[in-house]
Amino acid sequence: MEPLLIRNVFPVPLGKDEVPAGSPVDVLVADGTVSALGPDVSGADVAGLEGEPPRVFDADGRWIIPGLWDQHVHLGQVAMTSTRLDLSTTRSPEEATYFVRERLAMRPDTPLVAFGHRSATWEREPTVAELDEISTSVPIVLISGDAHHAWMNSVALRSLGLAERDDVVREAEWFAAYADLEAVVGQEATPEAYRRAQAEAATKGIVGVVDFEFSGGADEWAQRWAQGADLLRVRMATYAEGLDSVINRGLRTGDPLPGCELATMGQLKIISDGSLNTRTAWCCDPYADSGDLLFPQGYPNQTSHDLRMLMLRAHQNGLEIAVHAIGDAAVHEALDSFAVTGANGSIEHAQLIRTQDIPRLAASRLRASVQPAHLLDDRDVTEHCWPDRMDRCFSLRSMHDQGVDLRLGSDAPVAPLDPWLAMAAAVHRSGDEREPWNAAESLTVREALAASTDGWGTVAVGHPGDLVLLDNDPLLAVGDSAATSAYLRAMPVAATYVAGRLIAPLWD
Repeated sequence: MEPLLIRNVFPVPLGKDEVPAGSPVDVLVADGTVSALGPDVSGADVAGLEGEPPRVFDADGRWIIPGLWDQHVHLGQVAMTSTRLDLSTTRSPEEATYFVRERLAMRPDTPLVAFGHRSATWEREPTVAELDEISTSVPIVLISGDAHHAWMNSVALRSLGLAERDDVVREAEWFAAYADLEAVVGQEATPEAYRRAQAEAATKGIVGVVDFEFSGGADEWAQRWAQGADLLRVRMATYAEGLDSVINRGLRTGDPLPGCELATMGQLKIISDGSLNTRTAWCCDPYADSGDLLFPQGYPNQTSHDLRMLMLRAHQNGLEIAVHAIGDAAVHEALDSFAVTGANGSIEHAQLIRTQDIPRLAASRLRASVQPAHLLDDRDVTEHCWPDRMDRCFSLRSMHDQGVDLRLGSDAPVAPLDPWLAMAAAVHRSGDEREPWNAAESLTVREALAASTDGWGTVAVGHPGDLVLLDNDPLLAVGDSAATSAYLRAMPVAATYVAGRLIAPLWD
C-alpha cells in the first residue's frame, strides 16, 4: 500500500490533561501505521520510504481523530435492515398488525420479516392468533427491538420447527431458530449487503467493528472478504455452537482470519441473561410489573457451573470472553465467573449494575462494552419495569470515575450503527425534549470520544493508520448538553482511512 501524507490537521486531544495543538501538523502513514507526526513532515521522513512517494492530501485545517470502533454489532442483521419492515414506532399490537397488513397487501406472497417493536410498555401481550388472522400461508416474523424475542404466525413457527403456542418465542429458543430464518423467508445477507453496511459505517468515521453475528464463522468471512466485504477491520466473535470449530482451527483472540487481511478472531460470546424489553434480564429484585411474569426477576440462561465451564474451556484455548449481562444479578454473576476462571474479556451491556459491583468491575480490568443509545429507547421501559432502580441504569460516570475501561458501541441494529449518536446519548442522556435521565451519570465529549477509539487516544506515532478527518472540532463548546448532543449527532466526517486506505467518502 502506498504511503499517505495528510497535511495541515489538528489532532483532537483525548487525554485528560492534553491541550489542543496551537498549529496544524502533518501525519505520515506508511505500511498501514502512523510513522511520523509533526509540524513539517517532509524530506527525511518521506525519503525513508525507500523512494516511494506518498500520496498527499491537504486537510486544510481539519481535525483528526483515531478511527472509531463500534464494540458491539450484529453486522449481518445490519446488512438485512433495509429489507425488513420497521416497527420501531408502534405502540400496541394493533398498530403493529396494521403495518403488517399494509406490507402484505403490497407483497401478498412474500414472507414478511419486521424489526423494532418494544412490547414491554404495551397494555397487553401480542398473540400468534392475531397474526394468523392476517395470513395462514405466508410466514410473518416480527423481531423485537431488543432482538431477544420474535412474534410469529403459525406458519412461521412450523417452518422454523417450533412448537405451537400463542405467545412470543424468547431467548435461547429464538436465537437457535434465527439460524434458520434466512432459509425460511428467502432473504440473505449477501457480501454486497455487508459491503454496503460497512461503507455506510465508514461515512460516520467507523474503521472497525466487533461482530457478534450468529454466522458460519471464519469460512463465511473469507467468502465475504473475497467478494468485496473488506472495507473495515472486523473482530469475529463465536458462540458456544462454533467453539469446537474455532479451537480445532487453532484460532485465538487476535489471530488473523484466513483470507481476511483486516479481520481477526474475537471473543467467545455468552448470552448469560435476557433483556429489559423482553423482561428476561436477570435482576436481584423483581420487576415492578412482575405479577404476570413466570420469572419475576428475569432469569439466567445457564447455571453458574455451565457458564464457568464454558468460559474456562475458551480461556484455556486462548480466547477472551464476552459475557452479555444486562441485569444486576447477571453482572454480579459474570464478575464472579471471570474471577473464578481467570478469563479475560468484557461484560457486554452492564445496563443495570449494583453500586458495590462497580469497583469490582474496575479492579477486574475487564472492559465494559456499553451502548449509550439504548438509554434513549429504554427510558420509558425502565420507568415501567424498573422504577425503583433507574438511578443505577447506564452508570457511565460512576464506572468511568472508578477506573472501568469503557468501550462504546451500538448493538446495531438494536440502535443505529452511529458512534456520534452513542456519544451524544452518553453526554446528554435524552433523545427528546425531556431533561437528561440521571444527568449525574453523563460523560464529557472528550471521555465519550476517547471511549469510541478502541483505546488508542490522541493520534500518535505507532498508532494504526486508521484515521478520521472531521470538518468541525468535536470538543468545541457549543452550549448545554442538549446543544452539544445536537452538535455531535450532526458531526460532518470528511474522510475515513483504514490502514492508510481511503474508505469514505469517495474523493481525495
